[in-house]
Amino acid sequence: MNPYVLALVILPISLIFLVLISRKPKIRCSNVNFPRGSRGWPLIGESIQYFFIRSWWPVSARKPIYSSEFADASTDEIAAVLLNFIHDILKLEVLKEYIPVMASMAREHVDSKWAGKEVIKVLSASKKYAFDFGCRFLMNVVDDEHVTMLAKHFVPVANGIYCVPLDLPGTAYNRAVKSGKLLREELIKIITERRNAMLMENYKNEKSVTGQDLLSRLLLVIDENGKFLSAKQICNNIIGLLLASYETSGTAITFVLKYLAELPHIYNEVYKEQMEIANSKKENELLKWEDIQKMKYTWNVVCEALRLLPTGTGAFREVITDFNFAGFTIPKGMKAYWTTQTTHKNPEYFPDPEKFDPLRFEGNRIAPYTFVPFGGGPRMCRGKEYARLEILVFIHNIVRNYKLENVGPGQILHVFPSPTKGVLLRLIPHKK
Repeated sequence: MNPYVLALVILPISLIFLVLISRKPKIRCSNVNFPRGSRGWPLIGESIQYFFIRSWWPVSARKPIYSSEFADASTDEIAAVLLNFIHDILKLEVLKEYIPVMASMAREHVDSKWAGKEVIKVLSASKKYAFDFGCRFLMNVVDDEHVTMLAKHFVPVANGIYCVPLDLPGTAYNRAVKSGKLLREELIKIITERRNAMLMENYKNEKSVTGQDLLSRLLLVIDENGKFLSAKQICNNIIGLLLASYETSGTAITFVLKYLAELPHIYNEVYKEQMEIANSKKENELLKWEDIQKMKYTWNVVCEALRLLPTGTGAFREVITDFNFAGFTIPKGMKAYWTTQTTHKNPEYFPDPEKFDPLRFEGNRIAPYTFVPFGGGPRMCRGKEYARLEILVFIHNIVRNYKLENVGPGQILHVFPSPTKGVLLRLIPHKK
């Protein structure tokens, strides 16, 4: 073989080999007790897998959600856009302004979607609430026909993004990709119409949209380059927020109602607290921040439900410095996976861990980083306060109107986790 050709073949292979080795966590001492398990190939180790799965969200999962230029973008680029403004928009000081709107929406939803039903499949109904709530809260879309049309496009996306990514006719993934395109088109119409309306009304600053939905605030956000966000950027983030709320809040509400139906003594305490709040208000007066602060026992119940049945199983992280854990040395560069279940059911932190006991959350009894349904540290879920308000205003309207009775079979949990049969509950209206 021509030596020049041979050199052209060997050089890139050698460079790739060196890059892979450089990515491998460095083991400095042979007598250190590293975690057990395969380390992959000699020298290369598991660097090949590391190279291919570095992204926190694969492109196949982004394709149904984002327009093409964002679906192919790096994770860091997408995260930068998200982190720059989502925190400010979902912080508690902003959300407090929307509590009456949230309360009104929850009341209307329960009165129109739950009233008159003797038995209801809670998971699908709770996800419907989470989606309707998101449309109202994020974009002020309240028309039933419009929300139903958006849901028609949204649900296949939510159901298909984690399916086998075969973009072939008839597959769930193909339906997700097609529906994602239609959903983005509809959302961009809403965004464009709102932007034009704001220009017409000559909105000048953030104070002028106080009390409006979050879309109005997003339209006033300026990025690091001094430019307003594009319609596509706003669209991507609205879909992301809708997805997060739809899956997690809908499932969390389902688990809370499940326990309230199964444990009458817990239900009675929640009912007592909620009726004290309801009786302190004038007729048709909406909930305010002061009322949310009084829902201490109810929030303890929500936390205990999330401890036993968290809506997320855990997350991957990359070790940024060597540390010791349980007698093992975890080296810098290694991938670690933390799980909610092993933490939440550790008897060292939660005595009698299988018992449903909301009082364990009374006061400041919970040690840091032991209760992690929303994650922890700088990457804690930025929608935590949004989820808390969304759940509490809904529980308030359910409990003050209905007693709950479990009528379905035992539940098997899906991997995400969520109940495969949806939880069937009988709604027993309180006597007026």
